[in-house]
Amino acid sequence: MNSFLTEDILKLLIAAGLGALIGVEREYHSKSAGLRTMILISIGSTLFTVISAKLGGDAGRIAANIVTGIGFIGGGIIFRENNRVVGITTAATAWATAALGMCVGIGYYEIATVSSGIVLFVLYALVPVQNIIKRRNQLRNYRIVCKFQQKTLKNYEMLFRELDLDAKCGIQSRVGDTITGTWIVQGSERKHEKLTKILLNDPEVIEFDF
Repeated sequence: MNSFLTEDILKLLIAAGLGALIGVEREYHSKSAGLRTMILISIGSTLFTVISAKLGGDAGRIAANIVTGIGFIGGGIIFRENNRVVGITTAATAWATAALGMCVGIGYYEIATVSSGIVLFVLYALVPVQNIIKRRNQLRNYRIVCKFQQKTLKNYEMLFRELDLDAKCGIQSRVGDTITGTWIVQGSERKHEKLTKILLNDPEVIEFDF
């Protein structure tokens, strides 16, 4: 077998392996782009890079097109769920995986290997750090519906201050004898839980969500 062909096959196998390592983590956490997706992204970017080198085209233009293609995939991964934007980390992972595939395609195996290790470190090792930050500081969107009375919503703003929660008032609306208020509230997980408990036991609250 031609030595160049053998090297190209090796590149595809390495790309598949690196994509699989990253894909396993995404699959384990039940993300929209998991094992197969990351392998295909890695192999695809490697294959495009190898082909562009063989055709003698503008490598920079091929690389730019790969990045553009990954941008479309990333746009499909990111979506809104319950007033939150989710999938950004998975989209960024797909973007990084494509870059790894390109590194393998041009023969920069060391850079690809080290970079994949860094990606895995970010996805695995930094989760506890992220959880600590979330426990100490969370941002939640609260919507409270209650019976309309004068200064009703002001009472809840006072409650936020009493619990040392930073609240920014959003849309307020009244329908019949009920009034709805929304706030963006920032504070520790413990304070949020205390607020939730108070709202659950408040007879004036018809419904609320966050």
